[in-house]
Amino acid sequence: MTVGDQQIRRAVVDDARAAARLLDDFNREFDTPTPGVEALTARLTTLLAGDAIVVLLCGEPAVGIAVLSFRPNVWFDGPVALLDELYIQPDLRRCGLGNRLLETAIGVARAHGAGTLEINVDGEDTDARRFYEAHGFSNTEPGATEPMYFYYRDLD
Repeated sequence: MTVGDQQIRRAVVDDARAAARLLDDFNREFDTPTPGVEALTARLTTLLAGDAIVVLLCGEPAVGIAVLSFRPNVWFDGPVALLDELYIQPDLRRCGLGNRLLETAIGVARAHGAGTLEINVDGEDTDARRFYEAHGFSNTEPGATEPMYFYYRDLD
């Protein structure tokens, strides 16, 4: 199958293992902790049965994934969408699949009535930053000169 033939579709519960494999591969590639395919499959089986997230898969078998979550927000009538993950297998990067997957995710966010789409990117990941900036994402608010920061705290 050529790269242009890779279809993007919304994942269903039966796709939980394929999605888990891609997410596990993503974390392993970048030396990020992962709970493993089995734990991710269990979580995705539950999440895909609900409506809190949308998982998009690219290709059959799946070679790319985008995970969107939605949350209410006081500043917008609709939810805020968060692009939790976007990943394409390394051997298929720079072929346009990431562009197509991101554009599809933006369309899904709009269809859900999202007022904004957010993504968190590691500061040293210049390739990802360049990719998102090329698609109109910014880390500064209109009129501001300083970048926005993302903070977190583990609660365990």
